[in-house]
Amino acid sequence: MKVAFIGSHGVGKTTLSYDLAAHLKRRGANVDIVKEVARLSPLPINQRTSRDAQLWILMTQIAEEIRSVSQHDVVVCDRSVLDNYAYLARACGRQPEIERFVEHWLTTYDLLFKVPIIGAPSPDGVRDVDEQFVHDIDALVDCLLADKATPHVRLDPSGRDRWNERVCEAVLRHAAYPRADASRTP
Repeated sequence: MKVAFIGSHGVGKTTLSYDLAAHLKRRGANVDIVKEVARLSPLPINQRTSRDAQLWILMTQIAEEIRSVSQHDVVVCDRSVLDNYAYLARACGRQPEIERFVEHWLTTYDLLFKVPIIGAPSPDGVRDVDEQFVHDIDALVDCLLADKATPHVRLDPSGRDRWNERVCEAVLRHAAYPRADASRTP
């Protein structure tokens, strides 16, 4: 099973990823987390990014997912190809050839959780805290989800204190009743 949290930066995806992984490990699952790879980029990120930087991030994300899926039963992604692509689309416009590949790769996720913006971004020394930038990415993620009719679970902005519970319930429910096409490989 591969699960991803999607949304703009600074909204709580990392915290949710670690909480979910810990919950599943306590239940005996062989779990790995694919961390956000943008922080590893040798090229500029955030508002100074480029097509090359975003392609590096996108391809590194996919490589990390492939590595993780080959070694673990459950993979929790701190981001997905969709939100990585949103940063590329904001910086360089939508790229139809890349977007087709992203659309294909979206089918490799069993569950996607859209994490909303619930406050101002906190500085972490890496990610941009410009509120307009954060909101632009969030809006692009929503637009891409709608354009692709991508199934996802949208977390309630007013229910932050229940996100962990809702995520764990959805993942455990999905694990008990896997999709008919669960045998497909990424």
